[in-house]
Amino acid sequence: MSLNKSQAEAVRHTTGPMLVLAGPGSGKTKTITERTKYLMTNHGIDPSHILVITFTKAAAIEMRERFYRLMGGKRYPVTFGTFHAVFFHILKHAYGFHGGNIIREEQKFQFMREIIQKMHLEYEDENEFIGELLGEISLMKNTGISLEHYYSKNCAKEIFEQIYQDYDARMKRQRLIDFDDMLVYCYELFDQRKDILLAWQKKYQYILIDEFQDINRLQFDIVRMLALPENNLFVVGDDDQSIYRFRGAKPELMLGFQKSYPDAVKVLLDVNYRSRRSIVETSLRLISNNTERFEKKIRANEIENRCRTQAVRYYLWENQQEEGKAVIEQILKDCKHGYTYNDCAVLFRTNTQPRLFMSQLMAYNIPFRTRDNIPNLYDHWITRDILTYIRLAQGSRTRQDMLKIMNRPNRYLTRESLIEDTVSFEVWAEYFYEKKQHWVAERIEQLEADLRVLSRIGPYAAINYIRMGIGYEEYLREYAQYRRISEDHLLEVLEELQDSAKGFASYEAWFAHMDEYTKELQRQRRQQELLTDCVSLATLHSAKGLEYANVHILDVNEELIPYKKAVLDVDLQEERRMFYVGITRAKENLHIHSVKKYNGREIERSRFIEEMQK
Repeated sequence: MSLNKSQAEAVRHTTGPMLVLAGPGSGKTKTITERTKYLMTNHGIDPSHILVITFTKAAAIEMRERFYRLMGGKRYPVTFGTFHAVFFHILKHAYGFHGGNIIREEQKFQFMREIIQKMHLEYEDENEFIGELLGEISLMKNTGISLEHYYSKNCAKEIFEQIYQDYDARMKRQRLIDFDDMLVYCYELFDQRKDILLAWQKKYQYILIDEFQDINRLQFDIVRMLALPENNLFVVGDDDQSIYRFRGAKPELMLGFQKSYPDAVKVLLDVNYRSRRSIVETSLRLISNNTERFEKKIRANEIENRCRTQAVRYYLWENQQEEGKAVIEQILKDCKHGYTYNDCAVLFRTNTQPRLFMSQLMAYNIPFRTRDNIPNLYDHWITRDILTYIRLAQGSRTRQDMLKIMNRPNRYLTRESLIEDTVSFEVWAEYFYEKKQHWVAERIEQLEADLRVLSRIGPYAAINYIRMGIGYEEYLREYAQYRRISEDHLLEVLEELQDSAKGFASYEAWFAHMDEYTKELQRQRRQQELLTDCVSLATLHSAKGLEYANVHILDVNEELIPYKKAVLDVDLQEERRMFYVGITRAKENLHIHSVKKYNGREIERSRFIEEMQK
């Protein structure tokens, strides 16, 4: 297969550092594999001295297989691997580590579960809390922030320090390491043992790195040591697609590559072989609003001739229900005109947004595959609280139900006051009257009155009454403040739950829908791997690296795209890069959908739409 001018320049680069800017659909995998072949066949480089690093195992396998095919099926001993796989291989030789030393995900959760239970911390969803703590520990290791200078987003500083120290001590006692430790240990090894570093420098004399925009500081520092003294470092990536800053990725490392290596040659792969011309031009209009980037002139490989329809279309719908129905109708229309479900992707900013759309797909019996873990709204602890209130309104008087909500909001009720397994409001109130705590007894009587109100109204009104009349929303705000987490996410769950109840006149109908949705979701998850033709649902993050003939991006509104947490300019630029990634997944047709109302609230169209249309 022939190379274009810029690809050929990259492939034929000989020694020293090179920075290859590879835009969407520009043939970066082809460039990396062709360069590997060129080093071997034209410069006689021993294949065992070549190291190709990718960010995912799947990408490493694909790169290796494409290289083998390029070499006529012969399996040359070039090393293809992820950062973690390569660094763990180095640690195996140095410390005798083996697979059994890598901690399993369930072990991490079990360690953390035992630690936080021993500390008697308050939290609602244990797995969610543990996941967030482990995420913070991972970020600390990848960014090199010391424990004494780190302030947790999930708990007080001294509590986080104790959790971290206990967790780290358990790992070391059992000689276990996680993926982040592979980087930390490898850096320390190279820093302290120059003889070992020298051996690996001789082993890997040519280093090629894919998706370089996603590299973090620790990975870059290790690679820089490994590439010495020749610095035959060939890095390929697109700074406009750097979207993992929350994991520690630093796009400024790519932007500053030529400062680190002043003699580095830079080349731009400037042809997009994936998308129609108007999609390419639209994406460039958007991303040019970012200031911290390499300026690029990219052109589409084709003239706008694949079909006569407009490649980029914009829609404004009344609400999400109308939006989802319109997307489904377009998918069905496309299928009548020769496309398959596999040709279509529906993209979202967050992994909670697809819930309503998934239920609509189920109603139309359209098969779909989710690339993210989509949490079930009806499994959330906030939903369980609301349903407990409703159960009590319908006559439940179990101690278990009462304990769950009696202090949500805080009524200053004690567990000891509930003696019997079946609760009598009269007996319960009398308990506090006898203690001369009349104000507490009156709160029990108010709770009983609130439950009578709930018993007479429908699901939507009931949730609104629990939120505002009973004060559950205020409880969530106080809980978020106590846990040092954003209240926005909690209130979003509540809003979405209330919005989901809008179409149901009775609790029975709403409960039946929940049950049916949950069962169908479980069935879909079991069958996903068996589906051969299905619509893909993905977040903008998980869609990276993929491509589809037809792409729909939903809820392109302020507060979602860009996300409401993006306040600083650096955050806003990352949001724009994320949207750019979504746009550039489309090969033939790009559909941009916005809504006037999101979860019942009025919401503005995204500022990014105006930037795309300039």
